[in-house]
Amino acid sequence: MSRNRDWAAIARLLAGVLLALVCLAPARAASLGAGIAAYDRQDFNRAAAILRPLAIAGDPQAQSYVGYMYETGRGFPQNYNVAAYWYFRAANQGETTAQYRLGLLYDKGDGLQQDYIKAHMWLDLAAAHAPPTSRDYCVRLRDAMATKMTRGQIGVARQLALQWVPVRERRGVAVLPVPN
Repeated sequence: MSRNRDWAAIARLLAGVLLALVCLAPARAASLGAGIAAYDRQDFNRAAAILRPLAIAGDPQAQSYVGYMYETGRGFPQNYNVAAYWYFRAANQGETTAQYRLGLLYDKGDGLQQDYIKAHMWLDLAAAHAPPTSRDYCVRLRDAMATKMTRGQIGVARQLALQWVPVRERRGVAVLPVPN
């Protein structure tokens, strides 16, 4: 009889955890929407307060916004190194805007060591996954950046892009720094 009570307690606990997770997903989406709305209203301090915890928790869209806010000095002090960190986290999860912005940072050497191969790789990924309305722009930018590269470098960048696989972050897992 005691075993049945233990299993029943475990089942109730698991049901409670599952219910909490189901309830948190809409709350997180609502928070992301509120953060983006604050950003759109140019209330950057409010947007930073809402988006940063979501970015820390692993939300790629929030990470991309936080990266842009650090890059431009809106809501956070301007810091290209920190912007690259947030872009890298979001880009690794497949967030197209972060891939595009990270490619630009590598191209210019802002916050990262200038690296045309990595710049081309990230811009290639952004072009491949961009919505149709912005795909042509991403392609043109990637191709313009490629004029600074040798054919061999472009080949390496394309191979890296082909081998790239998005990796979703898991809550509570340490994230490594951006490689230079």
